[in-house]
Amino acid sequence: MSPVFRRREKKDPSERVVTLIGKPGCHLCDDAQVVIEKVCAEVGASWEKKDITEDEELYRKYWEQIPVVLVDGAQHDFWRVQEERLRRALTS
Repeated sequence: MSPVFRRREKKDPSERVVTLIGKPGCHLCDDAQVVIEKVCAEVGASWEKKDITEDEELYRKYWEQIPVVLVDGAQHDFWRVQEERLRRALTS
């Protein structure tokens, strides 16, 4: 029996959600936010910010990787956000 391969449907960028997981006073988080704001504004995606210090589960999962960027709930990047890579993820 051959495996079934599913084609991912291309989502419209306006249906995509970027989540920035960080903490106050984190300069890498601030840098990531600038990139996320720019790319999301360009492609029409929405974004949200979550504070790792206010969520025990996020703290346990991501503490050593912040800032962490999720696209539609899946981890996309951490520490440094590459503008072009994020743009591709949101538009492909």
